[in-house]
Amino acid sequence: MRAFMAAVSGLVLAFGALPAFAQSATKIGQHNAWGTYSYQAGNGKVCYVLTVPTEKKPDSLDHGDIFFFVSQRPGQQVTYEPQFIASYNFQENSKVTVTVGAKSFSMFTKGKSAWVENAAEEPQLIAAMKGGADMKVAAKSGRGNPTNYTFSLKGISAALSSIATCK
Repeated sequence: MRAFMAAVSGLVLAFGALPAFAQSATKIGQHNAWGTYSYQAGNGKVCYVLTVPTEKKPDSLDHGDIFFFVSQRPGQQVTYEPQFIASYNFQENSKVTVTVGAKSFSMFTKGKSAWVENAAEEPQLIAAMKGGADMKVAAKSGRGNPTNYTFSLKGISAALSSIATCK
């Protein structure tokens, strides 16, 4: 938990990677591995859940801060949008693969962020996350290094429930 809080504190310092979250987010709660937050944006309130990896591979690389978000942006008609954010740029035109149990989802990359390639699969990823124990994410850095992360899914259902009525 201390590592999680340190990473979230680091988030405040790492706004270069997360410009949308620079608008003084307020912590709503903590649900095991997942923190819940909100902030006021120009077009309404934004709520999101966030976690950090429990494992980063390979050990030989400095991965920096790594986050997995799910955001709720009612003012933009966005419901439970998953996003993976690294502290490094992804290899251009590369894909990120998110695996929960036997299900895999492809994410497209832009800069340091990745989103579900087929938006229609977002609810399937969220359902898999709610039913899973952990989630694996495989990416490729701009330098061509393959990277792998494991995220705990403990608390994801409660965290998402806590932002379901974000208005």
